[in-house]
Amino acid sequence: MSDLTRRDFMRRSSMAVATSALAGGTRAFAANATEAVSPNEKLVVGAIGVGGMGRGNLSAFLHNADVDCAVICDVDDGQLAEAARLVQGRRDRTPDMEKDFRRVIERDDIDVVIVSTPDHWHALPSIYACQAGKDVFCEKPLGASIDEGRAMVEAVRDNNRVAQMGTQWRSGDHYRDGVALVHSGKLGKIRLVRAWAYLDWVGGIGNPEDCDPPEGVDYDMWLGPAPLRPFNPNRFHFNFRWFWDYAGGLMTDWGVHLLNVCQWAMGPEMPKRVSSTGGRYMLDDNTETPDTQVALYEFEDYSLVFEQQMLGGLGPNGRPHGMLFCGSEGTVIIDDRGWEFIPEPKKEDLEPQKAPAGADSRPPHIRNFLDCVKTREQPVMDFDTSHFVSTIAHLGNLAFRTGAEVHWDAETERVVNNDAADALVAYPYRAPWTLPYSRRQG
Repeated sequence: MSDLTRRDFMRRSSMAVATSALAGGTRAFAANATEAVSPNEKLVVGAIGVGGMGRGNLSAFLHNADVDCAVICDVDDGQLAEAARLVQGRRDRTPDMEKDFRRVIERDDIDVVIVSTPDHWHALPSIYACQAGKDVFCEKPLGASIDEGRAMVEAVRDNNRVAQMGTQWRSGDHYRDGVALVHSGKLGKIRLVRAWAYLDWVGGIGNPEDCDPPEGVDYDMWLGPAPLRPFNPNRFHFNFRWFWDYAGGLMTDWGVHLLNVCQWAMGPEMPKRVSSTGGRYMLDDNTETPDTQVALYEFEDYSLVFEQQMLGGLGPNGRPHGMLFCGSEGTVIIDDRGWEFIPEPKKEDLEPQKAPAGADSRPPHIRNFLDCVKTREQPVMDFDTSHFVSTIAHLGNLAFRTGAEVHWDAETERVVNNDAADALVAYPYRAPWTLPYSRRQG
């Protein structure tokens, strides 16, 4: 991949989006930020997890004039200091700072909780916030396990809350238009869907020794319900996602974005069976999740193939990530550049079509959530939809980790043919933490 193409892709990666938001965001953001808003219309947020993506989310929220931030929370003093400077620059005052997320949730002046923690900390803050009468914006995937995602759905329902997952493509104009084309029937019978993420910016991170946590970090709180492990720099901050204790690798990171659009286009249907293959073929470091993985999902009338690999590569359209819907009349490809319809050569009456990408999808995604907080309507990526999409990603990992097919009972949320995979639907929590609404713990 050329340096120019690589830089273009990096700008569209999740970390680059966060950096862009911190740097000033889009014109739409700036316009919202300057509007006069009555104090009665203000929404006060508390931000839990203010690292790279957390500050990106917080910055995006603060570009809306009807949002204020009263408190930020992180286990790392360094991250707190950076986020405090962000709020100071946007609202001309320093927010309160906490290292225990429960001190945020118990406050009476908070309307919305933003959860941008590592994956293994998505569930409890979101559930406690719902129980305390707060609405929730949570990063993807919905939980670090299927059981956590189900518990989060039940918490939203039981407490009548508004909740949105941060898969912003659901609010992107060109993604919506590409999906509408799939829905139109113009492709004929769709029998194959492909999604791929070949990420050349994800490479080896070495093998550092275990050591003491950095000064100012509450490492026991960072671990929370996850197993007790010695501190290792590679298991912390951004790279946590490559360890099974905390996340699910690229499958639950980029995979959730891509699978979300696939299921949006094809309809809310759980796969009948799932298989997965791959391994660690390139990386020589202490991470655990695969650097190469292919998952095959069998649905009633079509098959879906998800492919991921670290250290580069290009998909069928010459792009490092995207989605392809293959029908009897033609094919639609959707990626970060836009969408394209390619008719079958024999269909001389059909014309090729294409459209470029629209504006950044993060501003309207957050605006949709804020509007729904006020109207009490359901946002475009409510927790029911989020759990559905996250579950499909998790099932790919369950098949990969057990080396066997997964047959999924969507009603009971159990794997019916693979005891080892079924055991991974939930994971035990480290004391004293417990998971409310869990179907599988206790």
